[in-house]
Amino acid sequence: MMPDSVINVVLAGIGGQGVLKASDILSDAAFRAGYDVKKSEIHGMSQRGGSVSSDVRFGPEVFSPMVPPGCADFLVVLEETQVEPNRHRLHPEGVLIELSFLDKAKISNRKSLNVALLGVLSGYLDIEISFWLEAIRAGLPENLHEVNLTSFEIGRQAIGSMTRAD
Repeated sequence: MMPDSVINVVLAGIGGQGVLKASDILSDAAFRAGYDVKKSEIHGMSQRGGSVSSDVRFGPEVFSPMVPPGCADFLVVLEETQVEPNRHRLHPEGVLIELSFLDKAKISNRKSLNVALLGVLSGYLDIEISFWLEAIRAGLPENLHEVNLTSFEIGRQAIGSMTRAD
């Protein structure tokens, strides 16, 4: 079932954490689900561990790739130091998804934390799991499929222990 309005997601972190890869996977999953998708990226000083963010907007029809301040339905943060610099982007009733939602001991490869957080996000979005799994496989080399699919499932399981905003 398609949402009546545009869904706004901001992903934020620092260079090397996979923010842009996560936004690619999210965009692909939403596109596979039949949504109109627009994406924008801000690289900053990403090669030196600087801030990186990506806006993903999807719905029946999307005109702009940029999420206006205070309008993000979801803020997915891969680095705790990036919560405060990006909090103004989150809608007052939006959902902040951060690493504290995950049991990082269950994640065998820290480079797949981005995909684990997408697993958490997937619990809030009306995108079939099959589209997520296809997007993960399409966006990553085959040798990384198993670890990332497992991380995605760990994120999905984590949403069961959180209070969901339905």
